[in-house]
Amino acid sequence: MNIEQNISLKSFNTFGVQAVAKKFIDIKEEKELYALYDNGVFNEDFFVLGGGSNILFTQDYDGTIVKISNKGIQHFIEGNDVYVTAHGGEIWNDLVWHCVNQGFPGLENMALIPGTVGASPIQNIGAYGAELMNFFSSCKAFDTLTGKFTTFTNEQCQFTYRDSIFKGKYKGRFIITAVTYRLFLYSKRNTSYGAIEEELAKRNITAPTIKDVAEVVSHIRVEKLPDPSTVGNAGSFFKNPIVTPEKLHDLKSFFPNVVFYPTEDGKAKIAAGWLIEQCGWKGKQIGNVAVWKNQALVLTNINDATGVEIYEVSTRIIDNVLKKFGIRLEREVNVL
Repeated sequence: MNIEQNISLKSFNTFGVQAVAKKFIDIKEEKELYALYDNGVFNEDFFVLGGGSNILFTQDYDGTIVKISNKGIQHFIEGNDVYVTAHGGEIWNDLVWHCVNQGFPGLENMALIPGTVGASPIQNIGAYGAELMNFFSSCKAFDTLTGKFTTFTNEQCQFTYRDSIFKGKYKGRFIITAVTYRLFLYSKRNTSYGAIEEELAKRNITAPTIKDVAEVVSHIRVEKLPDPSTVGNAGSFFKNPIVTPEKLHDLKSFFPNVVFYPTEDGKAKIAAGWLIEQCGWKGKQIGNVAVWKNQALVLTNINDATGVEIYEVSTRIIDNVLKKFGIRLEREVNVL
């Protein structure tokens, strides 16, 4: 185990903002976490970093960054069920394509979501009509308070939209080192999301395979979202707000074209990108920060912006949306 001092985090976050970590540890094997516990690392300030795709550093980190880099994917089939276990350091998109190439359906709608496997349950990631909670079986996690590993079931994770127990009650306590997903060999393809249907129609595909769906979703994301390797960003910066039927009725009376999606509990998920665009932010540049021209949900670092600059622009957007629509947007990224 190698503990590095005063390490630049610029290459470890997809925004590409400059920040320095007082200490930095790259974990490639689960057993190394025992040593960190014994050495008292978890008794001081620490932050667990995966792919750095959901983080905004607004200052140097005066603690220890624990980078999770353990790799490995295994699976076993039980009847119509396929249980796929991936280690926390695996790149999420690599896992998706592993499953696609093996013929295991379920995750293809979430192709090209940035980040690592270990971060996927924390935020209950999702895209294009699919959510992790519907395929999550369990995860293995290291308890930094007790120094022991434990397993969380789907129910114990208390998943809700872009949320889990790891973002609330247990925020910062557990380090997820492996996740097991339950997929179904003969499940129906999920192509109901409008953009997927449109792209499949353009390609004259009437009976899509999971590979077709994954390729279409990847194409849509590339068309709409900037590549973090060339344009600093963290994907969707804000959550889509969920409102009551009464609030939706009020919105529709003033804004008939409001974009929304019904939720299973009778509420409505409002497209945050639409709200932001209506406030005139799409494609707008403030200093070194710009709202992406093709998707108003995405904030970009276009010229060595600081984390503070990005945060301040996001605050202005939140204030504008609140004033115009009476809806307070919530940031999806972690801010440090």
